[in-house]
This record gives sequence, structure tokens and C-alpha cells, in this order.
Amino acid sequence: MTHAALRTAVEEGLERKLSPEQISNRLVLDYPDDESMRVSHETIYQALYFQARGGLKREVQTALRTGRTRRKPQRRPDQRTHRFVDEMVMISDRPAEIEDRAVPGHWEGDLIMGEGNRSAIGTLVERTTRYTMLLHLPGSHDAETVRDALVATISTLPEHLRGSLTWDQGAEMARHKQFSIAADMAVYFCDPASPWQRGSNENTNGLLRQYFPKGTDLSVYGPEDLEHVAQELNGRPRKTLGWETPAERLRDLLTT
Repeated sequence: MTHAALRTAVEEGLERKLSPEQISNRLVLDYPDDESMRVSHETIYQALYFQARGGLKREVQTALRTGRTRRKPQRRPDQRTHRFVDEMVMISDRPAEIEDRAVPGHWEGDLIMGEGNRSAIGTLVERTTRYTMLLHLPGSHDAETVRDALVATISTLPEHLRGSLTWDQGAEMARHKQFSIAADMAVYFCDPASPWQRGSNENTNGLLRQYFPKGTDLSVYGPEDLEHVAQELNGRPRKTLGWETPAERLRDLLTT
């Protein structure tokens, strides 16, 4: 309350939907020589909860990000037959360098669905940097539309960042062979009912639900809306990145 600059930095972080832990650790990176710009995430939480008791519950709920408190149970893959005409390369055949995130340029993809599965947004997450790209899918999310959106988006990347794409066995990937040829990019498929095999993407999809709630019409969001959300996610400091942001990590890859 008595440190205006620190309070402003915390407020700006909350407005950007950063968690208290992200704010606390990012302050160390942003103000390495200013010990006064320090606050623990526990102190931020306590200040917010104190305000909630004081009658600002709705404002505090808006400021604090929410998520699942329990993991979904991991089911064993069933033995259903492959649904695509073109043969799939399974995740078990994915090279070790992709698995351990040692080499950048390998992406995980998925769709988040709108009300009644009538609308969708495509999501791509780079495994090393956690950088997110969103696919605008106006009017349809069939295999041809998803193929074209993937080719257009992946083509914007430099060649060394077009290593592979891992997806589930959704019908939207029925044209995976055509995408692979057009983008010159390998495609790997997860086992059925195994979302944890795309852990980075699953986590990102959970974050995206802050912006695109379940049960809403996703077709109302245009390309500019998706770019704004992607930029906000890519500007969040991540614990797994040493509190750097995905945008900073990708920038380093593009400039080296």
C-alpha cells in the first residue's frame, strides 16, 4: 500500500491475467537491481483475499485466474481402429529429440470447441518455448478447412521451426498427409483418449478458456481477437521457462 511503483506493477500484472506467482518471480527479472521491487506471491494472494472479504469478491475473482484443482484421470488407450485413409505415424515413433524438448520447432495442436461443437479455434503450441499460435476457422472446422489454416500458419515460420506436429486422432486431421506434404512437416498422432501426450497443448487450452469460455459461440471472434489473445499468452512469464515468456524464448530462436 505504501510502495506506489510496486503496487502498480502488481496491478498491471493482474490486468494481464498473470498469476501472483508469475508476477512475483517476474519482478526479479524486470528489476534485478531494485530490491524494493519485491513481493512474495503469498502476500499478493493475502491482499486480494483481504479485499474479497471486504466486499470486492467479484473484482478479485476477475483478477485471479482459475483452473482445475484436480487432474483428469488418465485412461489407458483403447484398441479402436485408425480412422484415416492415409496411414498415421504414432507418437511412439516420434524421435527422442522431440520427446525431451531438446530441439525447438516441434508443435502440439488441437481444437477448442464452441457451443454444440458448431464452432472451433485451432491451437498450436511449440514444445520448447510454449509459444502459442491460434487458427481462425470461420464457418467450418472440417478437415479441409483445418488443413488450409495449418498450412497458412505454419508457412509463416522459418524452416528451422517447422519440425513436426503432434495431434490427436480427431476427424479434423483426416487430410494430415496433404498438410505434411504442403508444409514439409512430419505429423505424429497421439493414442486414443490420451490428452496428456500433448501436455503443453492441453495446458494452453485450459488457459484459453479464460478468453473463450465453454458453451459459447467461437465464430464471433475474428483474426484480430485471436492475435490479441495469443500475444497476451505469449507475454506471460512461465515457471517452466525460468520466468521468461514464450515470446522472449521464440525471439531468441529467431535471432540466433
